[in-house]
Amino acid sequence: MNSAADPTVPAPGRRPRRPAPRRPAWAGRNYSLLTAAAAVTHLGSHGALIAAAFAVLDAGGDGGDVGLVAAARTVPLVLFLLIGGALADRLPRHRVMVAANVLNCASQGAFALLVLTGDPQLWQMMLLTALNGTGQAFFSPAAEGMLLSSVQGEQAGRAFAVFRMAMQGAALGGAALGGAMVAAIGPGWVLAADAAAFAVAAGLRSFLDVSGVPARAPGGGLLADLREGWREVAGRPWLWGIVVQFSLANAVVAAADAVYGPLVARDHLGGPAPWGLALGFFGAGTVAGALLMTRWKPRRLLLAGTLCVFPLALPSAALAVPVPAAALCAVMFVTGVTLEVFGVSWMTALHQEIPEDKLSRVSAYDWFGSVALVPLATALAGPAEQAFGRTAALWGCAVLVVVATAAVLCVPDVRRLRRRTKEVAVAGAPAVPGAGSGSADAERAVGGLG
Repeated sequence: MNSAADPTVPAPGRRPRRPAPRRPAWAGRNYSLLTAAAAVTHLGSHGALIAAAFAVLDAGGDGGDVGLVAAARTVPLVLFLLIGGALADRLPRHRVMVAANVLNCASQGAFALLVLTGDPQLWQMMLLTALNGTGQAFFSPAAEGMLLSSVQGEQAGRAFAVFRMAMQGAALGGAALGGAMVAAIGPGWVLAADAAAFAVAAGLRSFLDVSGVPARAPGGGLLADLREGWREVAGRPWLWGIVVQFSLANAVVAAADAVYGPLVARDHLGGPAPWGLALGFFGAGTVAGALLMTRWKPRRLLLAGTLCVFPLALPSAALAVPVPAAALCAVMFVTGVTLEVFGVSWMTALHQEIPEDKLSRVSAYDWFGSVALVPLATALAGPAEQAFGRTAALWGCAVLVVVATAAVLCVPDVRRLRRRTKEVAVAGAPAVPGAGSGSADAERAVGGLG
């Protein structure tokens, strides 16, 4: 064969050209766009959380005012999540995501302008933060539904692990970079950078291809859609059991992290720096856990994931003792690793078991359960400390995590739900007796949710 006619054979004196690296088969166009956009927004938003707190303090506010601004974001998130999930299953999901990003860009841009050019009032910061939370309420169910439907086949778990690794790595870097930027140039510019990140993410998500997504059947209205989504959740004990478990776990962990952790750091660890370092180790643990899940594919998805939730009680217990800063960092790292094992397993189970046209509504109920009790728990953390003492309150947080996790292991489907393979689907063998009936047919068993 003539080498001049064959591009794979180098000409004399020339080095052979290396073939362009190929993306893995599971990393399609939509998945790649979603991963890139999530990394961009997490890089900006985690720095913006720090910037918002310092913007309140720089305007003359105190710790209570910082809490009010944080609550202003959480309340609309709780109120609008279910509506956002219903709309995301009724409308093209990428349009909901882009619209939510535009709202977040506008609200953060206005917040930045307010901080940079004037004397921001507390009510103004609360209003803009509430708009940000509203955008998140509509974005989150649509984004999770879009991601779950963008992956096919037996490599879904690896795809979700890589996605979460990119997201957690960006969050870790964003918090570190945001803190440094707040100190160097002030919170207003960090908020402006977050607005720009939302603009970039909206642009990326506008290129998502939804031509392969089945057309939505006409629904009976918003309430009917919500009822249908609730039936999907209520008909699966493994699903609603874990949602209830994390309603309690997230609430007490939020109280420990947001209220008790900084107080313990101030009184016993030498100030905020060790606590910030411990949170950094937790973030590094989540990245390591996601990396682990790119290789490990536990057969019993939810059993492995739920067993890895028990260490979520360790940080509260470590703060209750309290342990030295180095030990606390080690505990936080281990907790981050194990929590990511659950996170990837949970996403894989939803991808496997939930019909594509109901993914956003189910995700909305999941998100709702995850955040509904957080404002109440953080509000009651102070009174609980006064009534029982900080140490007892922290041990109570740890015990509640253990009890809730042990209780969900009593649900048979949590212990039995298996990762489905092509061979299982072809043979027609169900993964869990009675689990996913009516929704996890053979097509979904091989990962055909996209």
